[in-house]
Amino acid sequence: MLVRRTLRLLSTRSLSTRASGILSSLDITPGTLVHGVYDGQGWRGSGEHLVSRCPTSGEVLAEVASAAPHELQTTIEHAHEAYKVFRHVPAPRRGEVLRQIREAVAAKKTELGALVSLEMGKIRSEGTGEVQEIVDILDYAVGLSRMMNGRLVASERPGHSILEIPNPLGVVAVLSAFNFPVAVYGWNLALSFAAGNATVWKPSETTPLCAIALTKIVAGVLERNNLPGALAALVTGKKDVGAGLVESEHIPMVSFTGSENVGRQVGRVVQSRFGKVLLELGGNNASIIMPDADLGLAVPAVFFGAVGTAGQRCTSTRRLYVHRSISSQVLSQLETLYTRVRTSKQIGDPLHDSTLLGPLHNAHAVGIYEHAIDTLRKDGAELLTPSGRYHDAAADGGLKQGNFVLPVIALPKNADPATGMWRTETFAPILSVAVFDELEQAIEWNNAVPQGLSSSLWTRDVRNIGRWLGPAGSDTGIVNVNAGTSGAEIGAAFGGNKSTGWGRESGGDSWKQYVRWSAATVNFSDEAPLAQGVSFS
Repeated sequence: MLVRRTLRLLSTRSLSTRASGILSSLDITPGTLVHGVYDGQGWRGSGEHLVSRCPTSGEVLAEVASAAPHELQTTIEHAHEAYKVFRHVPAPRRGEVLRQIREAVAAKKTELGALVSLEMGKIRSEGTGEVQEIVDILDYAVGLSRMMNGRLVASERPGHSILEIPNPLGVVAVLSAFNFPVAVYGWNLALSFAAGNATVWKPSETTPLCAIALTKIVAGVLERNNLPGALAALVTGKKDVGAGLVESEHIPMVSFTGSENVGRQVGRVVQSRFGKVLLELGGNNASIIMPDADLGLAVPAVFFGAVGTAGQRCTSTRRLYVHRSISSQVLSQLETLYTRVRTSKQIGDPLHDSTLLGPLHNAHAVGIYEHAIDTLRKDGAELLTPSGRYHDAAADGGLKQGNFVLPVIALPKNADPATGMWRTETFAPILSVAVFDELEQAIEWNNAVPQGLSSSLWTRDVRNIGRWLGPAGSDTGIVNVNAGTSGAEIGAAFGGNKSTGWGRESGGDSWKQYVRWSAATVNFSDEAPLAQGVSFS
């Protein structure tokens, strides 16, 4: 064990220049063991060492010392103590601190976005865009801090008023996934902080450096405002660390982003102790293209939805339903775009501005992709584009160890959504296509899968839009018209229905999940009548 750790540390000392530069720009020293626990009183970590590996080159970026059991418990305790101080800070004052965090994050947007590309694998513009999401939600939370209002309710009793009052909840645990290594935490931190809570963040074990870099930025702002650093605590680690947070009686709310299987377990555990749980789980998203659609808009949107982030967004387009009358035209245009990305050197290093398709996140993701392709073939699907590992990237700056694959368009033999791959969320750039004759049939297919995150309809007929948005329309949490399944903004609530978990993050009324609500009846009269005319004398 000691020999393996030594060899890995030696490998990080010979990091590529670009990796060293990105890490150094974010106060992470290349070639040294990185501490992955921040409890408000310093950086530490004496637990298992996590290995952060670049999905593009295969190089080890750093070893991160994760949270030992006692460090996890100490961090939870410090966060709870920080909350007890912070709950008395007026909400507009919290908003001012959020404004400063916004400025600090914006100042490092380029560097933090580059780290997202380096450690997660998404292309540069998407990495920078992810950081912009944090900036946007912090802007939103600054304004929200002056509008987190309760309600005055009319009472049936003379001289009485009823108040609905929001108050801070306590400590919120945020367990985030690899595919959005900073934005999901940003959504939760902004609203939770505005509500007066402390957060403990447990990021994906494969993207710890993104979490450490962002936490350092936030911690600096808290320190300058003489606020406890444990308001934004961090514990890196594997499943045992996540389980410790989920099981803790000292954490009244858990926000979990990840797979349906793990989310089901998280929900059971948190609910068994009567905690609050916010789940953002699988997304098996469909786009429907009608004959009257503007294909100049629809086809590029489907292309981005299916290929962007190498198909690793929860909102990625995984299913495409095309009206029979235009199916040949749509598939031909899509095949042209897929051929271009494959032959025009648009697959490769995500830090190159010309790249549209970066690597899958790790070898496990490649295995999922290959298994899905094998399953499609065994089920008789027609693959309209080449599939498999993409090896040409190896010639691009020595990326032989990168997790590059080819994006695939597949025509399954059976369009029944109850069969085969249709019901499964495959985190890879695989687009399954079926042809329909009537909109009602396409809507039925859209709704027939267990997941319910995002969907989109492409049409210029207002009657189709009415059906799509109505009670017999799409049953997903995000229901778009002439916009793709991917690329949500922060102003509206983000989340899905059914096995996606029913959680809502970001805008809208999402902030109401991060507070405890009390109904207070205030009697300012000289009488004490009972409600409903009850007499007890």
